[in-house]
Amino acid sequence: MIADYKKTSRSRWAGAVLLLVVLASVVLTNAYVAKADFTFGTPTNLGPVVNSSHTDFTACISADGLSLFFSSTRSPGGYRDFDLWVTTRQAKNEDWGAPVHLGDTLNSRSMEWHPCISADGLELYFAKGTWGNTDISVARRNSLSEPWGAAESLGPTVNSTVWDSAPSISADGLELFFQSTRAGGFGGPDLYVTTRASTSDPWGPAVNLGSTVNSAYGNSLYGEWTPSISQDGLMLFFASARPPGSASNLDIWMTRRATREDEWGRPVRLGTPINSSSHDTSPCISADGLTLYFASERPGGVGLSDFWQVPILPVVDLNGDGKVDFKDFRKLALYWGQNEPSCDIAPLPNGDGIVDIKDLNLFAEYLLKEFQPFAHYKLDETKGSIAYDSVGDNDGTLQGNPAWQPNGGIVGGALQFDGIDDYVSTPFILDPAKGAFSAFAWIKGGAPGQVIISQTDITISRGTQPGSAWLWADSSYGRLITRLMHPPFDPLVSESVITDGQWHHVGLVYDFDGLKRCLYVDGAEVAKDTDVVGGVDSNGGLYFGAGKTLDATSFFNGLIDDIRIYDRALNAEEVAELAR
Repeated sequence: MIADYKKTSRSRWAGAVLLLVVLASVVLTNAYVAKADFTFGTPTNLGPVVNSSHTDFTACISADGLSLFFSSTRSPGGYRDFDLWVTTRQAKNEDWGAPVHLGDTLNSRSMEWHPCISADGLELYFAKGTWGNTDISVARRNSLSEPWGAAESLGPTVNSTVWDSAPSISADGLELFFQSTRAGGFGGPDLYVTTRASTSDPWGPAVNLGSTVNSAYGNSLYGEWTPSISQDGLMLFFASARPPGSASNLDIWMTRRATREDEWGRPVRLGTPINSSSHDTSPCISADGLTLYFASERPGGVGLSDFWQVPILPVVDLNGDGKVDFKDFRKLALYWGQNEPSCDIAPLPNGDGIVDIKDLNLFAEYLLKEFQPFAHYKLDETKGSIAYDSVGDNDGTLQGNPAWQPNGGIVGGALQFDGIDDYVSTPFILDPAKGAFSAFAWIKGGAPGQVIISQTDITISRGTQPGSAWLWADSSYGRLITRLMHPPFDPLVSESVITDGQWHHVGLVYDFDGLKRCLYVDGAEVAKDTDVVGGVDSNGGLYFGAGKTLDATSFFNGLIDDIRIYDRALNAEEVAELAR
């Protein structure tokens, strides 16, 4: 089904999901309660529109992802100490607009920093006061279009006589996490939480999160900093000076709890690429769990401290074998409707306690990406001289006069070659000596000695780099053969005749780890090297339907359809799926 979805490249996702659901729901088992894991992509700087040449520090993203509240020492427009600003965008995939100063109602000649917006967008919590002696305050507005009212301190039940800052409000508004240097902590600023029974009740006394979360490291300035609670309330991101960092260099950490009633677990340092050799702090996780925002002094920024963002990615290798394939899907199906640690991958980042359609959708999205070819020539065009690469920029050019057959392919259309001078030429796509790759095509017709896919020779300053016939019908019997990396290595010959006038799915897989070639016909392995083969560079373009030197006997006479080239070695199960 996945192979068919990729071949047709039509919008059949709804049907694909429905079929996966049917398959997934046939097997149910018992499992235990846990959560799947996730990883991070590459951090990117929010750029000079949002960041300034000054210190930009502590940001909070609104629940809809369209407003980013932050503190900054920038001027003009600010008061040269930390002030509150906001930048907005019309949609999540659009750029942020120019930041706007939140004005004199909230800002003053003192410090206003560490903003945190409530889930409904009607309350803005932040720290206000002088350096080292701020209190947590809240400003309110009646609607998203109305201005903020004056800020009110949360009072002595929450605040102390020293430094209280960095509030983070839970999605339901019943927990408020913050940092404080009050007495009774474990070293430097510690993380605390205050709770209330309902959003109309007062906040209760602040409670230290304990020695598991807080550490004895740090100093009067750096200890545990800037907490950020996830949408489900089960993950807490924060900055810390604990080892393997240093007392003067903050890194970003994370702790989890199984339920809101459970204790927080041992914190985990996020490592690279989130943390660097510079200050990395002020994490803020988006409500949809897809992005982590943070502040960093790392190189590559605009000012002293900049805002960065990094995507949160699921670990969809469910069985831990290093590949995303149908074995992982079978495991997901096995635990359908249950709560299993490695399959509850959605919603990001922490799952929701059940393996269901959300996990299936997310897994299938990554599975389809894994199946995405490096180049794909559907050969479904109806006219013209271009064979389009549907996934990249490696369009082929028709040479001679091959004829489009819109209804003549195994999947949609195909291209008819006359066996005289018809072929398709492409630019350079990949060097088979540099890594694993796979190449496949559907063919009908052909004769012994004719070539399906070849790579051309190329002349360079050091001489000629030879190409080869990747997929070829041998000149004696019309059996599938590859001359990849010949010479100096012998061709790999199968016993499968492919020139009998029937449709055949033919393929070559080169395993770079094992340095072996493997040939497939109609989804089955038909030949494989017993000795290692490799190391012959080929940087030429490809010919479809002709040999690399355009020898008269090499031109293909028949139909070729759906040519796919992958920059990895497909396994036997994946090849079988493509041939169905």
